[in-house]
Formats: sequence, C-alpha cells, structure tokens
Amino acid sequence: MLERIPENLLDRVVTGTNLVPGSLRDQLVGRTLLVFLRHFGCVFCRETLGDLREASEADESFPDVIFFSQASPMESRVFLRRYWPGARAVSDPDEFFYDGFGIERASKLTIFSPQVFAAKRRAAAKGHQGGERSGDIWRMPAAFVVEGDQILWAYEPKHPGDHPDFQAIPALMLAASS
Repeated sequence: MLERIPENLLDRVVTGTNLVPGSLRDQLVGRTLLVFLRHFGCVFCRETLGDLREASEADESFPDVIFFSQASPMESRVFLRRYWPGARAVSDPDEFFYDGFGIERASKLTIFSPQVFAAKRRAAAKGHQGGERSGDIWRMPAAFVVEGDQILWAYEPKHPGDHPDFQAIPALMLAASS
C-alpha cells in the first residue's frame, strides 16, 4: 500500500468535471477523499455517489471529494449531473491513476461471490440500479484520504460492493490527527 502519492501521479495533468485546470496536485487542497469508481453502469458506483453526497452534505468537516472514473469528461458530466452535479471527477480512461494507486482487478470468483449479491440487494434497497456497462468492469473500487502527497487512510474493498462507512470518515480523520 502506498504511503505517498508518487510525483508522476501528482504532476499528471488531469481532465474531467468541475476541476481546476492543471495537475492532480492542483486539485488537492487540504484533506481530500479520492474515490476510485468501477464504471458508471455499476450499481455500487451509484450507491457510492449517493452515500458520499449524503455524508458530505451532513458534515461540514467531511473532506473534499474527488472521484476517478474510466469515463470521458463528457460521460462524467452527464453521469454526475444526475447523481451529484457539483462533484469533481477526474477522467482516467487509460487507467493511469488506477494503476498508479495500485487498484486491482477482480477475479471472477470475487465478482460472483455471495457478498456481491448481498451488496446488490443493499444497493437496490436504497433505490439504486445498474446501468449499461462501460470501461473495465473487472476493476475494483478504492478510496484514499490524502493531504498533499501523503496518504493518510486507504480502503481496499474485499469485493466490488464493499465500501467503508463514509459517514465515519471525519471521525477517522480526527482520530488520525490526535
């Protein structure tokens, strides 16, 4: 697991939605939650966006959020307009950042595990549905809280529908500061 964001990732110019012009480094102000989504057709991506929007709107101390997707900037804008219009997202169709942060690809055994089916029921109960598949459907999600080039916290899910309790992130950051 990375402890610092490598310079080649920080200095890479990014494109996407609601970003300032420049590199990844230019996007990082204070503590930032970097969330790597699987693909926009994924029910868990939709659930993650909904859960994160709710958590960030409920707590002023929630870190700024930047999503990473395999989609083009236009696809990201269209998708985010529906789920979180103000969200910031880096478009990474060549998966440079996914690879750089060490985000794994799932096995068939992982994708078709009972835990994934249980997670699908959970997401459906929240009103989320899957959509058209796009991008690398085998890519796993991930989340990192960073400050500058330092990775303060990372979440490596066990399966595609596994995600942290996003509402607990401010408390985790407070504990990390102590």
